[in-house]
Amino acid sequence: MLKLLMRTCLGLLVIVATLWQVGPVSGQLATDGATPPVAKQVPRETTLHGDTRVDNYYWLREKSNPEVISYLQAENAYTDAVMKPTEEFQAALYKEMLGRIKQTDLSVPYKLGDYWYYTRTEKGKQYTIHCRKLGRLEAAEEVCLNLNELAKGQKFLGLGAFVVSDDGAQLAYTTDVTGFREYTLRIKNLRTGELLPDTVAKVSSVLWAADNRTLFYVTEDAAKRPYRLYRHVLGNKDDDLVYEERDELYRIFARRSHDKAYVFLTSASSTTTETRYLPSNKPTEAFRIILPRTKDHKYQVDHRSGLFYLLTNKDAKNSRLVTAPVAEPTPDHWKEMIRHRPSVLLENFHLFAGHAVVTERENGLEKIAIFDLANGKESTVHFPEPAYSVFADTNPEFNTPTFRFRYQSLITPSSVYDYDLNTGKRTLLKQTEVLGGYDPGLYASERIYATAPDGTRVPISLVYKKGMRRDGSNPTYLYGYGSYGFSLPVAFSAERLSLLDRGVIYAMAHIRGGKEMGETWHDQGKMMSKRNTFIDFIAAGDHLVAEKYTSHDRLAIAGGSAGGLLIGAVLNMRPDLCKVAVLQVPFVDVINTMLDESLPLTVGEFLEWGNPKVKQQYEYMKTYCPYTNLGAREYPAILVRTSLNDSQVMYWEPAKYVAKLRASKKDKNVLLLKINMAAGHGGSSGRYDALKESAFADAFVLNELGITR
Repeated sequence: MLKLLMRTCLGLLVIVATLWQVGPVSGQLATDGATPPVAKQVPRETTLHGDTRVDNYYWLREKSNPEVISYLQAENAYTDAVMKPTEEFQAALYKEMLGRIKQTDLSVPYKLGDYWYYTRTEKGKQYTIHCRKLGRLEAAEEVCLNLNELAKGQKFLGLGAFVVSDDGAQLAYTTDVTGFREYTLRIKNLRTGELLPDTVAKVSSVLWAADNRTLFYVTEDAAKRPYRLYRHVLGNKDDDLVYEERDELYRIFARRSHDKAYVFLTSASSTTTETRYLPSNKPTEAFRIILPRTKDHKYQVDHRSGLFYLLTNKDAKNSRLVTAPVAEPTPDHWKEMIRHRPSVLLENFHLFAGHAVVTERENGLEKIAIFDLANGKESTVHFPEPAYSVFADTNPEFNTPTFRFRYQSLITPSSVYDYDLNTGKRTLLKQTEVLGGYDPGLYASERIYATAPDGTRVPISLVYKKGMRRDGSNPTYLYGYGSYGFSLPVAFSAERLSLLDRGVIYAMAHIRGGKEMGETWHDQGKMMSKRNTFIDFIAAGDHLVAEKYTSHDRLAIAGGSAGGLLIGAVLNMRPDLCKVAVLQVPFVDVINTMLDESLPLTVGEFLEWGNPKVKQQYEYMKTYCPYTNLGAREYPAILVRTSLNDSQVMYWEPAKYVAKLRASKKDKNVLLLKINMAAGHGGSSGRYDALKESAFADAFVLNELGITR
C-alpha cells in the first residue's frame, strides 16, 4: 500500500523507443519558426541557515491563476509546434504498438468464495470491465463494475479499492476522477445492482469485517496522509472514528489476514511499523497492539492456526521470519522459522493452510521459497533467465494447495502460473499474447555490472536483438530510478519490440537507493548518501560506452518521478553523458518541496531525503537538487512531461524547472515541456490515450538520436 504513496511511476518503467530507419546523429528536431514561451520572473527570496536563495518562478504554484494556466498552455502549444513534423511518425508508432495488443482480452479468473472473478477488455474501449461467474467458469457472467460506464463524461478515471464482502453480496470500491489520487468510496449491492447511498471521500484503504455489513476504511488528511480509521455499518448515517495517527511521519492502512480471522491496522513510517489487530468476527472490539513501535523496527504480520507470523528486521538487516502465539507476540516468545542471511533479502511472505511462500532476493534476482508447514520441508522455484521479475499474483483463497505467481523478463511476456505446493508442478495458465508473430528466440538478455568510483558493482539489465555488434554505434535507452528501496522490475514491453527489432539496446540500471541488493543498497542511496544514486547511474552510462555497447552521442537516458530527480541531477553533474533525456513527472525542486510540510509526502519523506530545516541535511541536499543547480552550461535535448493534477509531484516542479533551464542554458538543443491538463501522476488513465503518450515521447527521443521515418 505505502508504495503507492511514494513518488513512483511504474508505468514509466516501460518507456521505450521505436525506430523506423537509422540515420546520422545530428539533432533532428528544429525550433525554427516556433518561439518558446518565456515565463516572467518574480523574485522570491528565502533565507535558511544564513543562506539566501532566489526563486524567480515560485508564482507558477498558483494553479487557480489564469496566467499560470495560460503559460502552461503556451508551453503545450510550443511543444506541439516543434513536434508537428513528427506527427506522421507518432501515428505510425502508435499503430505499430497497438497492433501488438490483443484489444479484446480476458484476465486469468481467480476463485473467491463461491465466485470466479476476472477482468476483460473490449476493442475500442479505454477501460477494463470487472466480472464474475457463480460456481463454474461456464456459468452466466455478472458484471460487477464497468469502468467504461463510470468514465462517461469524465476526462480521467482511476480505480482504487475493489473489495467484495465474504458472502459475495456487497462490493466496496473507490474511484478517482481527477488524477489527484483522491478516491471516493461507494458500495454496490452485487445481487441487485443497486448503488447504496453510503459514500465517503478521500478514502485510501477499505475492508469488510466477517459480518458482511461492517466496513473499515481509512481517510486522508489535507496533505493526503492516510491517518484515520473509521468503522461503518451499512445503513448507518454516522461512522465511528476508531483510530487516528497523530505522528505525521506515519501513515496507516488496514487489511484482513489471509485466513480472514483478523483485521490488521498498520501505522508505518519508512523505517518503523506498528500493527494492531482485532478478530474480524468481532468488529466492535478494541484494537490491540501486536508490537509497539520501536525506532527502526519494521515488521509485517499475518496469522495462521493461532500464531502470528512476523517478517521482522529486529537483529536482522535483511529480515527473518518468526512465529509467536497470538496471546504473547513479544520477542521472548518468538520461534525462528527462517534465519537472517546477510546475502538474502526476505521481501514478503504468503500464508496458506498448509504452506508458507516466501519471496526472496539474492544477487539482485528474485526467488520463491516454499515451506511445507506440516513437515518443515523447503523447496525453491527456479527460473532460467539471467534477468527477470517474479511476484505473487492474486491468491485470495487460504485453504488451497496452489500458489499463483506472475513471471516475466525483458524477453518473456507476462506469464501467469499456478504452482502446486505439494508436488512442485507449475502450470502456465496464460501468457500475454503479443500479436504480429513475436519470437522470443530472436532476442538476447544480459545482466552486466558497472563499477562505481567507490568500487561498488552496479547491476545493469540489457535486452537487444541477437546479432548486435559491440562497436559503439548502437542507439541505447538507459532507464533508472533508485529511490525508496524500490527495486526496478525487469519487465516485458510489447512496445519495446519496435526498438529492439531495429538494433536498439534497452538497458535498466539497478542503482543504489533501490533494494535490488538488499536493505544496505537502499541505505547507501538515501539521506546523506543520496549522491550515490546519481554516481551509479553515470557509471552505468559510462560503462555501456566503455564496453562499446553505445556511445555518448547515441545514448538516451530517462526516469520518472523520483527517477526524474535522478535524471535532473545527472544532467547537472554530467550533461555530456547523453544525447537526449526524458524526465517524466520529475521530482526536481527538492529543497522547496521538502520545506513545504503542507504538501503530500513531504513530512514522511524526511526519512528518505532529509529535512532541509536541519543545516547539515540542507547543505547536502543543495549539492544535488536539480532545480537549485541548473546553470549556464550546455545540456542535451530534453523532454519534460507532467500532469496538471499530479498529487505526488506537483505540476509546478517540472514547470519551474523548464522555465529556469530555458533562461540559463547555453546550448541550442531543444527543450520541451508537455503537460497533460486532465491527468495525474501516471498520465492518461485510458489505455489508448496512454499508448499515444508513449508514441509521442518515443518520437521525440528517436528524432534526437537521428532515427527518422
